Amino acid sequence: MLELPTDKKFIYKLGIGLLIFSMVLWLIPVITPFFPISLKLKAGIITSVLIIAEIIFWIGALLVGKEAAAKFKSYLNPNTWKKAKRNK
Repeated sequence: MLELPTDKKFIYKLGIGLLIFSMVLWLIPVITPFFPISLKLKAGIITSVLIIAEIIFWIGALLVGKEAAAKFKSYLNPNTWKKAKRNK
């Protein structure tokens, strides 16, 4: 891997952290329907979290760069999982 100056290393790690955090946020809409709260509140939580997760993802993508963000996103694509199994 390339040696990055200390500031760029921090920004890169922050970007990766934001990408991972945005993926963790996607779990909230999955579990929200099981809480005993009103339907309006559930809809608001799910909508808000999805918007926030998307914003955080793109901020992280800007910090790590286009290539790293595309590589990270490809890890999450089930179609690439099948191709990786065939290549082994």
